[in-house]
Amino acid sequence: MPNIIKVQNPATGELIQEVKVNSEDEIKQALKNGHESFKSWSKMNAHDRSKLIHAWSQKLKENKEEIAHIMTLENGKPIKESLGEIDYSASYLDWYAEEGKRVYGRTIPSHTESKRIIVTQQPVGLVAAITPWNFPGAMMARKAAPALAAGCTFIVKPAVETPLTTIKFIELAHEAGIPEHVIQCVNGSGKNVGKLFTDSDYVRKITFTGSTPVGKTLIRDSASTVKHISMELGGHAPLIIAEDADLDFAVKQTIATKFRNAGQTCVCANRILVHETIVGSFTEKFVAEAKKLKVGNGMEMETDIGPIINEKGYNKIVSQINNAVEKGAEVLVGNTYDADKEQGYFFVHPTVLKNVTTEMDIMHEETFGPVAPITSFKSIEEAVEIANATPYGLAAYFFTNNYQTGTYLHDNLDFGIIGWNDGSTSAAHAPFGGMKESGLGREGGQEGIEPYLETKYLSIGNL
Repeated sequence: MPNIIKVQNPATGELIQEVKVNSEDEIKQALKNGHESFKSWSKMNAHDRSKLIHAWSQKLKENKEEIAHIMTLENGKPIKESLGEIDYSASYLDWYAEEGKRVYGRTIPSHTESKRIIVTQQPVGLVAAITPWNFPGAMMARKAAPALAAGCTFIVKPAVETPLTTIKFIELAHEAGIPEHVIQCVNGSGKNVGKLFTDSDYVRKITFTGSTPVGKTLIRDSASTVKHISMELGGHAPLIIAEDADLDFAVKQTIATKFRNAGQTCVCANRILVHETIVGSFTEKFVAEAKKLKVGNGMEMETDIGPIINEKGYNKIVSQINNAVEKGAEVLVGNTYDADKEQGYFFVHPTVLKNVTTEMDIMHEETFGPVAPITSFKSIEEAVEIANATPYGLAAYFFTNNYQTGTYLHDNLDFGIIGWNDGSTSAAHAPFGGMKESGLGREGGQEGIEPYLETKYLSIGNL
């Protein structure tokens, strides 16, 4: 990899800034510094750590507009979404600043009168994080907040497409008073830095958000030193609309979950399954709303759909649409593009496909773009079978006002996050994570701090 990362605006292809790639020696030194800083940070009492994390959150809020500007420039998402991501990031800092005070132990009644049994928890050590480009602020905050609150030190490698947001977050953390080596950022290719992280004896935990293939590599490479691991991996979310659903509400929620960040999220609705008796009505309403979405530069407040992050992502989207059309899908809106490979920008207009079948690639491959494939089902049992026919199990959504249908879907969908009449499920105080090949562990809620803690059992003999 070159010694410089050229950060470009995906909406225009223009160069924003050049970022230095850290050398292997620099990264190893950063890991050592994080390890050494753990000795003091882990001994700081939880209340003092809490004050510093709250102060970091306040810095984010005070600099919200500046950070959102940076994020939209390097990521392309609409500025209104970037502003929302700063609030979302701060919510994790605020939640875990308090949750760190609740890392409780317990005393267990002994099996003999001559013993006392005590269980305590302590931080695992230095945590190394690798974060994605689609939520460059939130995904880092979601990992750093519980790590720091638990007493771990933290080092992060952001995506090469979007390092500037993370760099700004870290600068503000230091301004808030969190020591320089307690939270650090290094830059480089995921392959190179990831191997340094997994090989290092200083790193006791790896946390990663990204693709399933890369996650599997990190899991394998972490085995040699038996590191703790948390993996938030790929998704291929189904969205089921039952016969009794409120169609207008379902359409509104489906638009929100499908087209957020131009469809470039791991929890986007990728397969829309509609009961055969209402598929026509739903599709008509859905297409009408999709046509209203404005495609453009994310810096413009009226923009709803920003650019695709890079040519690789763009090519995958085009390939999926072409494959579906070749196999009989009908394009109701979209399948239009504003792309310039020479300039380096790629826009895909909201695309809705009908008559989609399970033979099409788009029904099996994760879609990271503003493409909505619609298919129909006869029974709820059939819908569940289609929904579960994937190695992924991150998020699923369904719309029904029948509690029996809703309960059945909840019980039978093999996904870690489920929205019932809800297309926006993420929250700092709720556990986020997937089943099957969508990951290991949870982020958010009281569950989110547990992966950063070791359990220690003390048996005291009474002489």
